[in-house]
Amino acid sequence: MPSENTGGLDPEDEGIDLLDLALPLAQHWKLLVAGPLLAGLIALGITFLIPKTYTSRTVFVPPQQQQSVAASAVAQLGALSGLVGAAAGIKSPADQYVALLQSATVADRLIDEFKLMKVYDEEFRFKAREKLSKNVRVSLGKKDGLITIEVDDEDPQRAADIANRHVEELRRLTSQLALTEAQQRRAFFEAQLTQTRDRLTQAQQALQASGFSQGALKADAKAAAEGYARLRAEATAAEVRLQTLRRNLADTTPEVQQAQSTLGALRAQLGKLEESTDLSAGPDYVSKFREFKYQETLFDLFARQYELAKLDESREGALIQVVDVAKPAEWKSKPKRALIAIAVTLSAFMLLVLYAFVRSAWRKASQQPETASKMERLRATLGPSKRPHH
Repeated sequence: MPSENTGGLDPEDEGIDLLDLALPLAQHWKLLVAGPLLAGLIALGITFLIPKTYTSRTVFVPPQQQQSVAASAVAQLGALSGLVGAAAGIKSPADQYVALLQSATVADRLIDEFKLMKVYDEEFRFKAREKLSKNVRVSLGKKDGLITIEVDDEDPQRAADIANRHVEELRRLTSQLALTEAQQRRAFFEAQLTQTRDRLTQAQQALQASGFSQGALKADAKAAAEGYARLRAEATAAEVRLQTLRRNLADTTPEVQQAQSTLGALRAQLGKLEESTDLSAGPDYVSKFREFKYQETLFDLFARQYELAKLDESREGALIQVVDVAKPAEWKSKPKRALIAIAVTLSAFMLLVLYAFVRSAWRKASQQPETASKMERLRATLGPSKRPHH
């Protein structure tokens, strides 16, 4: 019967004796001391065969969006005021510049400039690009907003040069792309201005060919033609704005519906004005003058917006401001010899401790009759050549 003092438990099952744990460790103490030390020394020696790696770092401020001059002149541009925001598109976040730094275009330029295919001993460009991406780390600070570029290389000078060259390549790439709000507006209105200039030249030539002279046009007809030109220019600007909004928004959104309503109202006014004027009753130069004044008004509006965008772009100045220029590292970053040796030593110690416990348990089990008979049957099944080693 179970004893009342032990609560129904066999005293032999009350727990694991610490001596049972300490005994295997004591029996193999030489192995537990010499084994990890030897493994650590071997690992330390191997690290001296690994080439040294140096890390250089550069930190810079990404381009910042500034308050544009155009925002203060929106009220003066009539129907074109909506194009200031619509043509600009989405503002470029700092993540976009990180993506540009990691682009294949930048990588290929660096590979060519530093002859990295030869340095990395790679036959194919995509392999060299993969190695370069592993050696370059681009990160964006969540709190400070700074972009950091870290480059690993066996040559400390080359590591610094590659890091600094990333910044130069980003400057070069951003100068070719319309990324900022001012750059996008400048590119948009530059294209519109070129098209309008060509149409204005054609209208002027057609007006001159019709026999137009300043004395041939009455004052009231001139005023009517100028009013018609302004109204038509506003309708064209509203149509351009509607097309721009439809690139990013659905037709059911309030912005698109409002733009459609504005365009419809302008077209209705323009239609009434065209119906009220009998062009067949007068000379052809009236219609030619209308077209000329329309293209002239439109050209003037686009030219003003283009100049404002250029002014904003020039105010942005040096978009990329370097905080820390990469310099050749004075000390290697890899391999971390001490850390590797300690990690290998601890790992070897844990494995040898496990080996000591398993070996001790195996010996104890082989001394028990039941287990011994099972082990004999196992040995007979495996054969004499496959006996487990003690």
